[in-house]
Amino acid sequence: ILDLGSGSGRDCYMLSKLVGEKGQVTGIDMTEEQVEVSRKYIDYHTEKFGYRQPNVAFIVGYIEDLQAAGLHDGSFDVIISNCVINLSPDKTAVLREAYRVLKDGGEMYFSDMYIDRPLPPELKKNKVLWGEGIGGALLWKDLVQIAEEIGFSAPRLVTARYITVNNELESMVGDYRLISATYRLFRLPQDAVKERGLATYNGGIPGCEGEMPFDANVTFKVHEQRFIQVFSISSNKLLLDIYWCGYKHGEVKRMVQEDKRRGDYSSQEGQWL
Repeated sequence: ILDLGSGSGRDCYMLSKLVGEKGQVTGIDMTEEQVEVSRKYIDYHTEKFGYRQPNVAFIVGYIEDLQAAGLHDGSFDVIISNCVINLSPDKTAVLREAYRVLKDGGEMYFSDMYIDRPLPPELKKNKVLWGEGIGGALLWKDLVQIAEEIGFSAPRLVTARYITVNNELESMVGDYRLISATYRLFRLPQDAVKERGLATYNGGIPGCEGEMPFDANVTFKVHEQRFIQVFSISSNKLLLDIYWCGYKHGEVKRMVQEDKRRGDYSSQEGQWL
């Protein structure tokens, strides 16, 4: 797992416990002081979790240029970020680099700030608004466009809520509406072919014994079958197997004939991912 803008490392240490001793978590931050703070607690958490060796590493670098930080193509299963991308002046570069270092079937799961319409140039350049994340907030449609251009799947909204600001900021932004939203983006293989499938969640994921929320609109209930869109790849393996069924908690059955493999099933009856 890679954490973009890992700060003091708190999220990385929580993930360290979740992935287990054989997993690996990397945090990257452009602030040397933050990285130094993060590294101070590596030995503590290694001992606390009962690991023989650390499974966390922190590096100094820019999220717009992960290659310069030594992060190689296709080296991560999951990327997270917590309200950091809106602080970047080049969000396209951030997402492009995230796409590059993800494995096929990998996921980017991140929270960020969005705005309902473009700010005028004088407000976008305001240092206070930029520092609060408001000056660099994307429009939702911009995220969709950037993700599509880079090659990600369509963004899946997980949660969203309106953000209230203090009186000082409100006097500056007026009636602009700010939203905190969490999205999921998946890296699809270049040779993936859309297919129709029937998915069943078998349960067994800790914390999701009865159902597994996929996004704000789709929740898999145990043993309930539902139609989904899956992606087959050249190795004859379904993409859903990679990021979900690979954990042995679900199964997918193909429901499409060979001569229809490249069809558009968006109008077919059923619910889709």
